[in-house]
Amino acid sequence: MSLRKRLGRGLIAVLGAIFILHWIAADWIIRSAAEKQMANRLADDGYSLLESLAYSDADQVAFNSFHISSVYNRRLSGHYYLVKVDAQAYPSPSLLDFPLAVEAVGPEQSMLYHAAGPEQTPLLVLTLGAVRFGHRINISVAEDLSAVDHDITAIRVAYLSLTLLILFSAIGLLRWDIQRALRPLAMVRAELEQVAGGGRQHIGSEVPAEVQPLVEEINHLLELVVRRLQQSRTAMGNLAHALKSPMALLLRTGEDPHFDSRPDLRSRLDEQSQAIRHCIERELKRARIAGDQQAAPGFNPHGEIIALKKTLRAIYADKPLDIQVTAPKQLLHFDREDLMEVLGNLLDNACKWAKQRIDVELALEGGVVIRVADDGPGCQSEDLAYLTQRGRRLDESVQGHGLGLGIVSDIVNTYHGAIYFGRSKVLGGFLVTVSLPLHR
Repeated sequence: MSLRKRLGRGLIAVLGAIFILHWIAADWIIRSAAEKQMANRLADDGYSLLESLAYSDADQVAFNSFHISSVYNRRLSGHYYLVKVDAQAYPSPSLLDFPLAVEAVGPEQSMLYHAAGPEQTPLLVLTLGAVRFGHRINISVAEDLSAVDHDITAIRVAYLSLTLLILFSAIGLLRWDIQRALRPLAMVRAELEQVAGGGRQHIGSEVPAEVQPLVEEINHLLELVVRRLQQSRTAMGNLAHALKSPMALLLRTGEDPHFDSRPDLRSRLDEQSQAIRHCIERELKRARIAGDQQAAPGFNPHGEIIALKKTLRAIYADKPLDIQVTAPKQLLHFDREDLMEVLGNLLDNACKWAKQRIDVELALEGGVVIRVADDGPGCQSEDLAYLTQRGRRLDESVQGHGLGLGIVSDIVNTYHGAIYFGRSKVLGGFLVTVSLPLHR
């Protein structure tokens, strides 16, 4: 799961739980407030009934219902009372014959509770206890909760709609804030892709403090890789230069008259010496092609191929080579050293076998396509099967074309590209086509 989804789901779950608890608490507060207000009315009516009590000459307690609202006199009005004097009960006319179940309380006590009324309507009942004229009195006043429940339900629906609107708005803002907070990570990812494609050499430092150590370590690793690569290529060039003089001495040693009596030994010595010399020359050419430039942030095809053309014409100064270049003047997000390696080996191979004309083309056709053709003798069709074998160094196994093609094949495979060999229809010589995808 992505970090964005993990943060989003966790915060949405927390927000959802908080809003549910908030809605339940608000619902309880609204109902409690409504019932408290109703209880205050019931208490006023109950104390009015209590004040209406009177003592008669017959040692009886009576009350005058005219002092209370007429709503208690209407049939099933939803407002009821029940006055108990000792064991005698005096129900309100609105109750008709319904036996209202009430709780008994002691003197100077009160109780608020729910009970079932006529036709199973919910009632809120307030019972007051008192002693008057030596008699124990309980006055119960009740009110139908149906109308209040209807109003509370309407309030619940309205408040729930408002709560959901606020919740979804908060989730939307939360998703936007998470996306904004994670934007530096997306920028780091984009910069890493540019680093992989040669578009830049390091990742920018404008990142959150939590990501800064990771970015610094990646930049340090990138610098280390570039430095190691440059050191490796420099060491190969230095080694080739260092071996050139001993190699010349070894070749002269093979011409010593002492080997006249051992022609087979001289032949083996010359064969191995020539193979070593070819390797040394190849590494020296690679070093001259790569040059002293530091790792570039990309590859400019036209400028680099023109510079490579000048280098190769200097190397093959004994040939009147006409190298035609077709390449765009724009920056490609590829490693300069890799493409210089590919182009350098292909052009070196073409310069070696061309009579006069070489055409090199670099085009953007859904990727990078490199075509190098010459007017040399070309390659026989039966030898093409060897040329397409992955990793086969044809400069060591087949005389003719192939110097450096094994290296080119390795680089092309690294980029998940393809390499094709054939014969040029225009120049009649060897044709190499290399296709590299824009994204590895």
